[in-house]
Amino acid sequence: MRFQDHVAIVTGGASGIGLATAIRLGSEGCRVVLVGRNQDRLREAEQQVRQAGAPDVWASVCDVAEEDQVAATTQGTLERFGRLDVVVNNAGVMEFKPLQDLTGDDWLRTLRVDLLGAFYFIKQAFLHMQSGGSIVNVASIHAVEPSPLVAPYAAAKAAMLSLTRSAALEGKPKGLRVNVVLPGAIDTPMLWENPNIKSGVEKLDPADVGRAEDVAAAIAYLASADARFVQGAGLRVDGGRLDQL
Repeated sequence: MRFQDHVAIVTGGASGIGLATAIRLGSEGCRVVLVGRNQDRLREAEQQVRQAGAPDVWASVCDVAEEDQVAATTQGTLERFGRLDVVVNNAGVMEFKPLQDLTGDDWLRTLRVDLLGAFYFIKQAFLHMQSGGSIVNVASIHAVEPSPLVAPYAAAKAAMLSLTRSAALEGKPKGLRVNVVLPGAIDTPMLWENPNIKSGVEKLDPADVGRAEDVAAAIAYLASADARFVQGAGLRVDGGRLDQL
């Protein structure tokens, strides 16, 4: 049980990679805080994480784009569990528009969730997490090899890589590790709702489509003491797809 007595916050925890990660951490003894905006979906996810063996689960309705809500969720975690050991910054949104059709509001909506949301939770972790804690950010291979129509998302995920390195530098003296995973094509609703996939602009070989559990396993590794000497690293979880793009 790598996460016995540990407490983890997982954003975007109601579905996809976030839910798979919460289930994986819970199955290894972690108490889990599920973060999302839809209370009904969070309740359903909470049941799944409990069934996987998590000792305790708390579903916190929180918009990661709002710093006060992030602070409240962190404070609620500390009041309920008394500690915070792992933060998984997975929440994200994706908008599909040509560059010429994007507005400033489109950019800000994406950046607030995909980048600032991660920053807000990193800030809270730096304020409250004890030495030995771990932060795992979830970026995307779009950070290094974007496709058309997703400029704000790709830019936010590229910035996530830089944020991870900066946080790793500043976290090291505090005894905190910060790393990032870069998922490829993963079998989640976000993938199949992608207009580029639907239209055929972006081709997918079924062999290149992974499972949310594949990413969750990588996140669990980086969050665990098994990765105690891994700091500021970016781990691709894409089945080698990026090598072919």
